[in-house]
Amino acid sequence: MNQQSAPDIDDSKAPLLEHLIELRQRLVWAVIALVIAFAISFYFADEIFGLLVVPLTDAFPPGEGKLVYTKLYEAFFVEIKVAMFAAFLLAFPIISNQLWSFVAPGLYANEKKAFLPFLFATPILFGSGAALAYYIVMPTAFRFFLGFEGETGGLTQEALPAMGDYLSLVMQFIFAFGICFQLPVLLLLLNRAGLVSREQLKGLRRYMVVGAFVIAAILTPPDIVSQFLLGVPMILLYEVSLAIMWFTERKRTQVE
Repeated sequence: MNQQSAPDIDDSKAPLLEHLIELRQRLVWAVIALVIAFAISFYFADEIFGLLVVPLTDAFPPGEGKLVYTKLYEAFFVEIKVAMFAAFLLAFPIISNQLWSFVAPGLYANEKKAFLPFLFATPILFGSGAALAYYIVMPTAFRFFLGFEGETGGLTQEALPAMGDYLSLVMQFIFAFGICFQLPVLLLLLNRAGLVSREQLKGLRRYMVVGAFVIAAILTPPDIVSQFLLGVPMILLYEVSLAIMWFTERKRTQVE
């Protein structure tokens, strides 16, 4: 009897073992893509950081402004962070493709059809948020910050941003806007899963307005300009999500 039960146990473990082997292979390819992207990004780290510095350069008067580093190793570690940041963005399509290739076989055809738009929308929305931060929010915020230069009590008050602090600020802006622009993906997924309805979200609209500015205050630097420029797009994205839900519900009703 024991001999008969052993094959059954082995058979039950076989699919799990196969999934774990496949997961390991997917992770290996994702890591390889990340390592290659890091090597490329590190080679061009100076050029990439130069692009990130442009909003600050434009905020200073022509020919003025400088970046300093107060630790001997700071400039080197800034290049490492820049390379890691760029490597993740470069490797994201491959990483997401490996994730999708692992998950897709376990989904039904209608589930794949429903999930694919969100997979494509995620990087597009992140890029849109990052672009808004880079081209509009950061230049506006940096001009506001530099407006405090001048004289105070007979002493010169001058902005001397450190490289590491500046990079941290830029990454804070980009990730804050990129992540918050995922709001439609989150809401539509919750709606598709049946966890929230359009009517429920409409009822929460007033709380969303307050919540958007609270989240903006947490994720952005403590200035009203950055908070406003993140809070308002979040409210607009919330309304866009409701409009998409209305359109899909109407379309579903017409099909039925």
